[in-house]
Amino acid sequence: MKPSRQIAHRALAALLMAAGLIGAAQADIIIGQTAAITGPVAASVKEVTQGASMYFDAVNAEGGVHGEKIKLVSMDDKFDPKLSAINAKVLIDKGATALFLTRGTPHTQAVLPLLTEYKIPLVAPSTGAMILHKPVLPWVFNVRASYQREAERAIEHLSLIGMTRIAIAQVNDSFGDDAAQGALVGLAKTNKQAVSHVKFDRNKPEMESVVTTVLATQPQAVLFIGTGAAVAEGMKAVRAKGSTAQLVTLSNNASSGFIKDLGDIGHGVIVSQIFPYERSIAKPLIKDAMEAARKTGVELTPSMVEGYSSAKVLVEGLKRAGKQPTREGLRKALETISRFDLGGVEVGYSAADHSGMDYVDLAIVDQSGKFRR
Repeated sequence: MKPSRQIAHRALAALLMAAGLIGAAQADIIIGQTAAITGPVAASVKEVTQGASMYFDAVNAEGGVHGEKIKLVSMDDKFDPKLSAINAKVLIDKGATALFLTRGTPHTQAVLPLLTEYKIPLVAPSTGAMILHKPVLPWVFNVRASYQREAERAIEHLSLIGMTRIAIAQVNDSFGDDAAQGALVGLAKTNKQAVSHVKFDRNKPEMESVVTTVLATQPQAVLFIGTGAAVAEGMKAVRAKGSTAQLVTLSNNASSGFIKDLGDIGHGVIVSQIFPYERSIAKPLIKDAMEAARKTGVELTPSMVEGYSSAKVLVEGLKRAGKQPTREGLRKALETISRFDLGGVEVGYSAADHSGMDYVDLAIVDQSGKFRR
């Protein structure tokens, strides 16, 4: 066994012991997650996982699913796609019924071959990459709109408020390329072209030079496509250079951690959203999630809503799969979910459609550091 694989196995063994899973009843349902618990997207990963855990805890408190408790085992891939694949294999080997809430497009891509090989569902990857939607991947079940639709919607909004000079700054990887395609579609639909379109390295973004290039074209708005730390750095650089351009980013940065990273320049930043407003108690989904967050002692955020909703979809699949669900049984059960009401927003699948839902909205950061719609 390679040293990296040995380390991953030891890490999972420690997690299982801490969770009380070693020696646990076979009926316990293990759900495996590989995501960047540490690294540049740790803040949003923490919140989306916390949202999922709130729902799982509520289900377990009422006896679980068909009497079986759900155990979420999360492994840190440090935002490294190679480690994502290693972690996923470890979780599969340890009997996970499903993988859940992977984070990042390259990272989820690294896991995809294992899904087919071991016939295990991946539910709610926390990425809106179009490659996970079309063509349909039989073992992937999305619970969110695509990044392309988010970016397209953001461009449409900027056009509606009279902005004609729009720039794009994107990370140079599969996530960035995918989301940028949606922005370009939005520009084409409104008879525009980007005044500048700059790519930056994922590991060494060097946002100072990126922003200098972008601002040389005098944009009225800049759409940043990337992870929280790099995007926050880029937005700060825009303001430091005296530009008042409208700053926009996508839902992967819809966390309180991202707003905290923005600091004093956060007010007015637009962030796309893929679930209903986290303070809209008119939606039963949000009302329930707010109550769960209150019991946990935290304030509900958009990322928590994503995690809570994703867990709700997974639990519905487990309920339909019956007692001691198999991986194949869960996949088939998920495909029977049609127009399932999460609480004011619907999700649905079939053998020919694993997109789940297509909800997209926009929020703006207010003076108090909260998302407003």
